[in-house]
Amino acid sequence: MDLGIRGKAALVLGSTSGLGGASASALASEGARVGFVGRRRERAIELAGAHEGSVALVCDLSQPDSARTLAEDAAARLGEIDILVLNSGGPAPGPASGLTSAEVRSAVETLLVRQIEITELFLPAMRSRGWGRIVAIGSTSIQEPLAGLALSNIARSGLAGYLKTLSREVASDGVTVNMVLPGLIGTDRLTQLDSHRAAAANVDVEDLNARSRAAIPAGRYGSPEEFAAVVAFLCSVQASYVTGEQIRCDGGLVAGY
Repeated sequence: MDLGIRGKAALVLGSTSGLGGASASALASEGARVGFVGRRRERAIELAGAHEGSVALVCDLSQPDSARTLAEDAAARLGEIDILVLNSGGPAPGPASGLTSAEVRSAVETLLVRQIEITELFLPAMRSRGWGRIVAIGSTSIQEPLAGLALSNIARSGLAGYLKTLSREVASDGVTVNMVLPGLIGTDRLTQLDSHRAAAANVDVEDLNARSRAAIPAGRYGSPEEFAAVVAFLCSVQASYVTGEQIRCDGGLVAGY
């Protein structure tokens, strides 16, 4: 299927690894001109260099002025942005009890405030052109909070509320706003979380992995490429009537509708 995005400019946050990297590569493979964004300059250059028309953009979303700086760099390198994929690395795992205000502020700044700032910088031009795609890489914790990931649960749920509200405001302007919620996808982040959970439970990580896979109806962890294909479709011309949605890519893990 031709997704109809050849030549369009896409900006993918946190795209030097993991789900962001896979999503950026999927869009670039469809002919989009992609801004690979991350803190690691050399890695961003390496990934962008594999796709004609794509560029490397260095950005640390934890910094207060990062949104405006990124928008200026993206405009200079890619022109007006048609597709925006929101993404950020998850905060440190931990329980809800005992959270400090500093920890909460840090997570909310990166996972919510910065994502809103970046969206607001690109949204007016999308609306004026009558076409735009905003897709956020979230987590199934938005629908079913995950034990031991309190900061992620808090901040990502806030972003979900913002994006759902926004989707209804901009739908008539040809701009769609959606989220893709990963379950257990085989990334470095999942490896880190599995190691943390295994250590906390004093069990072997391979045993924990086996139990995790057994709980997934599909019987396995997903691949970043499978997840990225869902993101790419939501950025397509064909997905023009899909907005305000949270689409799970979890192998059937979440039991709710």
